[in-house]
Amino acid sequence: MYPVLFHIGSILIPAYGASAALGVLLALFLTQRTARIAGLNAAQVWNLCVVALFAALAGSRVLLVALNWTSLRIHPSWMLGLAMIHHPLLAAFGVLVAAVAALLYGRWQCLPLWTTADALAGPVALGLAFEQFGTLLAGSGYGTGTAGGVGAHWAVVYIHPLAARWSGAPLGVPVHPVQAYAALAFLALSVFLLAWLPFRRQPGDVFGLLLLGAGVAVFFTEFWRDREGRGALLSGALDGPQAAAVVLVIAAGIVLLERKSSVEGRGLPPSNLNESKTPEHVAIAASETKDEGAHG
Repeated sequence: MYPVLFHIGSILIPAYGASAALGVLLALFLTQRTARIAGLNAAQVWNLCVVALFAALAGSRVLLVALNWTSLRIHPSWMLGLAMIHHPLLAAFGVLVAAVAALLYGRWQCLPLWTTADALAGPVALGLAFEQFGTLLAGSGYGTGTAGGVGAHWAVVYIHPLAARWSGAPLGVPVHPVQAYAALAFLALSVFLLAWLPFRRQPGDVFGLLLLGAGVAVFFTEFWRDREGRGALLSGALDGPQAAAVVLVIAAGIVLLERKSSVEGRGLPPSNLNESKTPEHVAIAASETKDEGAHG
């Protein structure tokens, strides 16, 4: 495939970075629409996303430096290539840091927890779809070999040396485009969540469906991913991402439970799904009140 999208002089533009950046931009713009549908302040949601994004990038790179500090002290020039390294552990840690940063910022801005999570669900799934497409181009998280079996007709072959250097992809071997499978799953999930957002029964339902859909997508696509560097549990029955997928599904079940209380989170204001008002609704209500007073 194409780990390098194009060159600008001696500067390489990596395909993964370009695809992930495009996904982030599209997700950010999409959150402006979903925030309004959910009755939230779009500017606050935008800021929350930016804070979470920078926290994820910084957190994942700090972890990478910490795990390889001895080698980096000997070869400090390797710091320049840290942005090209992708690994499930780094992605998971980045997501964790982003979630903590988003939660803290949301509490500070008094954003309703579950309603905000619902507004972010569809855009997050869209961003994950583009991220997986970037890994397909770069060779990260590559699939198992097809060996002439199912998938041989649409197998991909990596031939660029940087695919092996940056991601460890095998060169010259037909493998399943498992990243494309995951990208299509996340894209379909995003469309479903966006369509379901206006019809959710209670705050948190759309976010719960995101956890459920992402868990199912990760669990099943892992069967076509190469297990190298992904860990093993239960004597190899599950790898690390599959174990995380099981946790996501369990968390989804908890989130989707019918909640008796309307309070969305400790320290956060409650949100009534049927009474969420946009600035336009507030303006109309104020105008009607004024007219009634004039008639009176």
